[in-house]
Parts: sequence; structure tokens; C-alpha cells
Amino acid sequence: MSNIEDIVDSLENKISKVLHRLELLKQANLKLSKELEASKQNLQSQKLQITTWEEKYEALKMANSILGSDDNKRETKLKINALIRDIDHCIAQLSD
Repeated sequence: MSNIEDIVDSLENKISKVLHRLELLKQANLKLSKELEASKQNLQSQKLQITTWEEKYEALKMANSILGSDDNKRETKLKINALIRDIDHCIAQLSD
């Protein structure tokens, strides 16, 4: 009978260890999920910041070319021509 009791005790001990390990893994998983969510938010914030800086850079390039910078004159002329075409198209639609 003692042999069965030893087996049961050993089994209970092993089950207890497995349950403890399961709880540790759940806690680790929760921690990693929180870190992942924080990283996603950080990445989204950085993407937004990059977009903002790109827009500022394009505006600065445009301002420099309008002020007489030779680097971006062709690009500026093309953008101005595109804006003029858009305005002409709007005027044409309004006159119809």
C-alpha cells in the first residue's frame, strides 16, 4: 500500500510543479503581450513622426526652390504646372 501512496504523492508533486510552471508561463505571456502592445504603439508614433518630418522636408525644399535655390527648380516648376492644370480643370468644371 505504501508503494501506491508514494506514486500518488509523486504524481501530486509533479502536477503541482506543472501547474506552477503553467502559471509562470501565463505571467510571462502577459508581460510579453504588454511589451508587444507598447512596441506597436511606439512604432505607430514613430511612423507618424516620420511622416510629419517628411512633409516638413518637402515644404522646406519647395520654399528653398521658390527662394531661388537651383537644386529643386525643375521639381518646383513641375509642381506649379500641376497646380495650374488642377486649377484650370476646376475652372472648366465650374463653367460647365
